[in-house]
Amino acid sequence: MNQEIIDRLGVITDEEREIINGRTEIDRNRYTEGRDLVIDSKKMLEHGKMISIRPHTRFVHFPKHKHNYIEVIYMCRGETVHIIDGEKVILKTGELLFLNQHATQEILPAGEEDIGVNFIILPEFFDTAFEMMGEEENLLRDFLVGCLCFDPRYASYLHFQVADVLPVQNLVENMVWTLLGDQPNKRRINQITMGLLFLQLMHYTDKISHTLESFEQKLIFQVLTYINENYKNGELTELAALLNYNIYWLSRAVKRLTGRTYKELLQIKRLNQASFLLLNTRISVTDISIAVGYDNTSYFHRIFRSYYGMSPKEYRDSVS
Repeated sequence: MNQEIIDRLGVITDEEREIINGRTEIDRNRYTEGRDLVIDSKKMLEHGKMISIRPHTRFVHFPKHKHNYIEVIYMCRGETVHIIDGEKVILKTGELLFLNQHATQEILPAGEEDIGVNFIILPEFFDTAFEMMGEEENLLRDFLVGCLCFDPRYASYLHFQVADVLPVQNLVENMVWTLLGDQPNKRRINQITMGLLFLQLMHYTDKISHTLESFEQKLIFQVLTYINENYKNGELTELAALLNYNIYWLSRAVKRLTGRTYKELLQIKRLNQASFLLLNTRISVTDISIAVGYDNTSYFHRIFRSYYGMSPKEYRDSVS
């Protein structure tokens, strides 16, 4: 990250100065007016704002707490140790941690060289990002969206180990730079940047760790991740072998947990990918059909029309 940004975020804050001078615990009044330690967005955000940043408070143990907003933590340098719903998460340089509103978090003391930045974000800020991710059905996207919503059925945190992914690093740095500065239209700039960040993160599901309290939630994520990464040739038999499950049991479990068969989930992913290629490339329809896993072009035309209400060519021409 840009050294100027790190220098600005690394300045000892008034709160940290109090801790260095002998304060042994956080000042709760900085974070909430309630009896329970639920950090309040009204304390963290100026009136009318949907997003802000603040450097992570170092030198002190931050006790168990929740937030009434979505928090995203990015480590600019060093590392921090978090206990989230009882699980230990070590956030290292260049990594991102998304926490939703039902996550219980505890943070161990960080040193002076451990510089992190906290994004305080109201849920409605993500509207633009979700729109940019597309309106067509995308099951893995829906899972990620659910993780960011106040819905205890989904994971309470997402840990993206993306220190080696340059586009992600650039986008996060752009957001930090914009929020630290006084640029005009910075809300819109950062909403679009967040959308671009989400689109990038969707390509790195192999770099996500998360808390999923139930076996069923873990299984859904495993199935959707496999389909997202192997939609062209992915077979249920292979997935069952990878997960070490009986294929007939897995088939029934997928249907029960998602409301769709494995074949239907695979088809949704293939058609979403086909629609992306139709709108963003000039690849022929025949080649797109093969690229997404359909060697029979006539069959591809038939299921595409059934799903989208028009042929692939009509779909492409509708936005050209």
